Amino acid sequence: MLGKNVAPILISVVVHVALLGAMAFYKLQLNNDQDAVAVETVIADDRSQQEFEQDLTTDMQVSENLSVQSGGMVTTNLGSAASQPVSQTKIEASEAIQDPDITVTSIADISIPGLGELAVDLGEGEVSGEVGARVEGYGAAMHRITQELIRMMKKEPVIAVWLFDASNSLKDDREEIRDNFDKIYAELDIVKQQATTRKMRHAALETMIISYGDKITPLLKNPTGELKDIQKAIDNIKEDESGKENTFTSISKVIDQYSSTAARSKRKLVIIVLTDETGDDEGMLEEVIAKSERSRSPVYFLGREAIFGYPHTQFRWRHPDPPHLHFWIRVDRGPETAFPECLQYDGFHRRWDSASSGFGPYGQVRLAKKSGGIFFLLDSKEKNLSGRLSLSKRKFDDLAMKEYEPLLLARRDYEASRNKSDFRKTIWQVIVALNPHAKYDTELNLRREHYPLGPEEFQEEAGKQFGKTVRAMNKIQEGIKRLEKIKPLRAKEREPRWRAAYDLAYAQLLSYRVRQFQLLLAFDNHAKNPPKPKDPKANEWNVRNIPKMLPPDEKQVKATKIDMAELESQRKLAIQMYDKVIKEHPNSPWAERAQAEKNWGFGIDFTDRFWNPKYADAKYRQKVPKF
Repeated sequence: MLGKNVAPILISVVVHVALLGAMAFYKLQLNNDQDAVAVETVIADDRSQQEFEQDLTTDMQVSENLSVQSGGMVTTNLGSAASQPVSQTKIEASEAIQDPDITVTSIADISIPGLGELAVDLGEGEVSGEVGARVEGYGAAMHRITQELIRMMKKEPVIAVWLFDASNSLKDDREEIRDNFDKIYAELDIVKQQATTRKMRHAALETMIISYGDKITPLLKNPTGELKDIQKAIDNIKEDESGKENTFTSISKVIDQYSSTAARSKRKLVIIVLTDETGDDEGMLEEVIAKSERSRSPVYFLGREAIFGYPHTQFRWRHPDPPHLHFWIRVDRGPETAFPECLQYDGFHRRWDSASSGFGPYGQVRLAKKSGGIFFLLDSKEKNLSGRLSLSKRKFDDLAMKEYEPLLLARRDYEASRNKSDFRKTIWQVIVALNPHAKYDTELNLRREHYPLGPEEFQEEAGKQFGKTVRAMNKIQEGIKRLEKIKPLRAKEREPRWRAAYDLAYAQLLSYRVRQFQLLLAFDNHAKNPPKPKDPKANEWNVRNIPKMLPPDEKQVKATKIDMAELESQRKLAIQMYDKVIKEHPNSPWAERAQAEKNWGFGIDFTDRFWNPKYADAKYRQKVPKF
């Protein structure tokens, strides 16, 4: 423990600067070795799908005829085709016409330590086709599924297998789906009657209900057309407590079990999946795509939007006793691309947000397209998502987003395409080098909460975090240098997504550098002049962002060579770059995140808080479910 007579933490700056020379052998490794990905030959789609923008109606009236739109499936295009899409750059915003030169001044002349490993399994999934339809709720989605079933039933009988994610987070959704089944069967009864008059060998539509989590559980002995049996089966779904969602394994097993039966009886197998997570087994994606294409079994998803460039989000769960305790449970819901194209870092630790990407999760969307199904992107807001962007808009302008469609290739093809471009490859390397998750660099996670109230205890913990902050700043500085080096290539990049990725990452790193330097000043100021808590019940200090930056004193300026004028210059530069993102990529997730981070504030200080110790008590934590 540091004693009271120990000099303030700022003196350690000199030591850290000296030690950085010994760390010069660290580099940002440019290892592009990737995990092996199984690739199977896939068959071309057996029918084409016209793509144009359309929001589905929320009309809940039961149809009285079998009118369907000509041409088969018509969906709202939320993703791209397998081939590289043609660039749709706006002329007035084209970097080929104008690319302003912005000079960056380094906060400090520090050699940069780097990360020793650049693995490439940040993202999961694959998408190479039409994504599907945006809907306001399950009613609209169910109506559209009805039309899809009618279209197929006019040609041949159908076996529809509904796969319900049995996780706790989908309890209310399952009940809503159950209540909408009567609408489906009221409309489908017309087709069933016509099928009877044609003396079909099998019922025009039979339905099977299966729940899944760690494993699949059939809720009916055999497929049936009886509405009461179907609704009862949904009511009998038991929550899976494993916390696993083996989505693709479950789809694969359904195809194995029912495709042969369907083929022998000249019926069509249709799979409809209800889930709000990406799935824990996306490594099976290509295998499932191949199976679905061989068996001509379309797969439909009723799901949620992917988190913008990030695999995870958190759901708030309220403890039943006491109810004022709430816990955050991590769920996988992204990214929207084969691999993330955004920083996984927020300048202090791993991201903690629920920012919408405007597209569905990569693996589910790819499977829906390649199999001939649809991904229904549910637009309704969710109340218990985490993060400062949890209340972000859940729907972006479709026309604006058209030019930002993900390149939905198979993962290996996506990687090869990315690696052909020095511009894209460098952005990816920076993303991986600054990834604070396990297996990459967890030392990038700086503590924001739970600092001790006692001055000596605070100094001990702050001393540890001080060194981690200096190291994180070094890596951020190296990331800035790498992005600045490829700046001339930005004007040559044809894809708006990658230009947006570059612009946002550059603005973020500039701002994170300023905020982390502010954190160093806050550590030193707090240690030299320990404040008294304002709340008599407070038991900890927490880091918070504030609008006004802390000015360095004379000793701090002398030790760091950074004065207030330099800090203000860096802050203005970061804001300038955030504004560029907002201006050049309007009505997009990049602009939304840039605006949010711009508003966070560049200053840092400590605030007191009472933290309920029950959160750390195993008695209460053991009741927290797995989603």
